[in-house]
Parts: sequence; C-alpha cells; structure tokens
Amino acid sequence: MSRSDASGRAPANRLLAALPPRVFDRLRPSFEFVPLPLRKVLHEPGDAIRYVYFPCSGVVSVVIPPDGKGDGVEVGLVGREGVVGVPVVLGADSTPARWVVQVPGEALRMSADLVRIHAGRGPLHDLLLLYANAYLVQVCQSVACNALHPVEERLCRWLLGVHARVESDHFPLTHEFIAAMLGVRRASVTQAARGLQEAGLIRYGRGRLEVLDRPGLESAACGCHRIGQAELARLPGNGV
Repeated sequence: MSRSDASGRAPANRLLAALPPRVFDRLRPSFEFVPLPLRKVLHEPGDAIRYVYFPCSGVVSVVIPPDGKGDGVEVGLVGREGVVGVPVVLGADSTPARWVVQVPGEALRMSADLVRIHAGRGPLHDLLLLYANAYLVQVCQSVACNALHPVEERLCRWLLGVHARVESDHFPLTHEFIAAMLGVRRASVTQAARGLQEAGLIRYGRGRLEVLDRPGLESAACGCHRIGQAELARLPGNGV
C-alpha cells in the first residue's frame, strides 16, 4: 500500500474500493494517510470519537473493558474489509469500546464530522450501513462464542479472523494479548496453543505466530467463524 491511496490510485481498503470511482475521487481530499503502530490505542472508552479509520493493512481490535477499566474483552476485529468507527455511522459521538491496533499497518482516516457529512446519503451511506450490519453480527457472534465454546475452538476462530485480515501466515502475537482478547487466563491460552502446535496447525514463539494449516484450523474452530465470514463475504468487494 502506498501513500497514493489517498491521492491517486484505488484504495486498498475494500469498502472504499467498492465505491464508484467518481464517488471516491470526491472523498479523497477528506482522507489522511496514517500509520497504525502495534498496540496503538486509537480511541479510549467514553471519549468523543474524533476520527473514523479505514484500514488498508493491519488489524484493529474493538475491546470492551469491564466498567470502562482494564484490558477488557475483544468483541470485534477490523481489517481492510471494514471501518473502525461504526458508532459514528449509526449517529453516536462516543462509545464504551477501546480501539487497539493488534497487527500494525496503515489506514485512511477521516474526521468524524466529515464522515457525518459525506455519509448522510448516497453510495457511501449505503455501504457503511451494510458494513455496520455485518459488524454487529460479528459482535453478537463473538459474545455467544466466548460464553459457550471451549477455549481451543475460540482460539481457532480468533486466529482465523486475524489470519484472513492480515493476509500473511506470520504476525506478531503474544499469549498475554490473546488471553486478554479472549477474556481467559494466560495458562488456558498456552495450553490451547500448545495443542494446536502439536497438531501441526500453528507455530509460535518470541511474540510471533505462524499459521501452518488454515484448513486444519477451520476444522478445529467452532461454527461461529463460518457465520461471521459468510456475513462479511456478502459485502461488496469482500469475501475475507
């Protein structure tokens, strides 16, 4: 992805790429190209939402902290298939969620005020509402999965979601971070990850993880992964 995404070429973000070229050309001056450094917090719970992010690479976790404090539990993942800032699309100016960069990358961002203006009607409005529905399905599925399914199945679902968005077999992840995202003890993640490694599905160590067998992970995951992916696949330009 190059800086020309904001100045001359089709955007790497799939939602924006699905817009008619003439529509995106009108939006270009409103975008700012920004890096997404690892563990960067893009928004804190309760703060006014200043920007909406359209990732071009990398992955952002949407996390709900208990009582607005602590690490919280992940309820959503966003990569270049979507947008970070759904509450703005739905008319809100704040959210109890924290947005954290899980895998570093880059994004096109727009001020929340400009999003409200540009998304008031037309193709961008329609596309963002479609994504908001897919995102809410993902959130609901994540909550149900975390409440009902074993840690190993949940870990497989989570790794598949990250893997699809990163579009690489290698990415930075630690057991501590995964445990926080899944809302379980680190020891539970270590045990589940060891089982997946012994089965030849992943390799991990020194803060990095490698997916060795995606079909195997899909077989080991719960059905929540397929439901979430099918919903995203319905979006124009997607199929993550």
